[in-house]
Amino acid sequence: MINRIILNETSYFGRGSREKLTEEIEARHFKKILVVTDNSLLKTGTVSMVTDVLDKNHINYHVYDEVKPNPSVKNVQDGVKAAKDNDVDCIVAIGGGSSIDTAKAIAVIITNPEFSDVVSLDGTAATKNKCLPIIALPTTAGTAAEVTINYVITDEVRTKKMVCVDVHDIPVVAIIDPDLMQGMPQSIAASTGMDALTHAMEGYITKAAWLIPDMFHINAMSLIYKNLEKAANDKDEKAVEKIGYAQYIAGMGFSNVGLGIVHSMAHSLGAYFDTPHGVANALLLPHVLKFNGKVCPELFRNMGNAFGLDMNNTTDDEAIEKVVAAIKELSVKLHIPQTLKEIGIPKEMLPTLAEQALHDVCTGGNPREVTKEDIIAIYQEAYE
Repeated sequence: MINRIILNETSYFGRGSREKLTEEIEARHFKKILVVTDNSLLKTGTVSMVTDVLDKNHINYHVYDEVKPNPSVKNVQDGVKAAKDNDVDCIVAIGGGSSIDTAKAIAVIITNPEFSDVVSLDGTAATKNKCLPIIALPTTAGTAAEVTINYVITDEVRTKKMVCVDVHDIPVVAIIDPDLMQGMPQSIAASTGMDALTHAMEGYITKAAWLIPDMFHINAMSLIYKNLEKAANDKDEKAVEKIGYAQYIAGMGFSNVGLGIVHSMAHSLGAYFDTPHGVANALLLPHVLKFNGKVCPELFRNMGNAFGLDMNNTTDDEAIEKVVAAIKELSVKLHIPQTLKEIGIPKEMLPTLAEQALHDVCTGGNPREVTKEDIIAIYQEAYE
């Protein structure tokens, strides 16, 4: 078997690493920058932590700040117009997965204009050209969009979250500066951290799993499980830094092996009800783990060991239950909703959600074969 790993060209890590931004811009001879972000980050001053660096070094930039939490086709098309109107040669993406994902779609369309309808990028589109260069500065610790070949855009007409997988979309530079993550509200820190944990756990048991991504996933799991509560609830600086690195490590793994039905099912919730992606993942993760554990119980012992649990002398069922219980306990400590009913999902919508989840691009990577009826049953188990 031939395995492949694709990562971004250059990454910087550590507090204050955003100062490396101008060095990279100048070394790559970029002249006009489009900053892609969302308005809330402008209001909190997070964006200015980056644009101050650009201002100090007299770098020309234009800000596009209309990105929504679940970015839409219109967000992308408006961003493409901003990029063209300002004749930019680089995008600086500041934000969580929404901003970086939007930047990816904009950048791909600029160099592959035949995909300007956006919806044709759904799945594995046959783009020919590498996207406009992107420098990504994540402000949340969860999606790892700065190091993945994936992005997600909502098609509001079809009520679908399009999972786009494209080797041409990866940023050239990623800057993981924990200073940009320190001010996350507790709810966002908790949900994005659980998104990162889901990436690591799903990536570890996916059908395509192999040695090198396994190393990333196990280490990411260990760092996230042991530090997320302190990072989200206590704003412990060392823990925030470790979570920032862990989500990147998880991204190095899952981007190269795929995910499973936690993400498929979460995408349906996001498309129909605008459910925050991390919340959906956290809520569904224990139920899907229990379902998948039947075909890979030995991997649950390894995951439990990564968490620091005592997995000695456990039966297969005990190993699965121990890991599932640990995830539920962490989620409760992080004050994340525990049922679909709690977040207002109508029960009569479960079959519709399941139908879309079944055909999601992530479903093919699930370690256990799944039917629509299986997905409905998992949703029902997570309902109340």
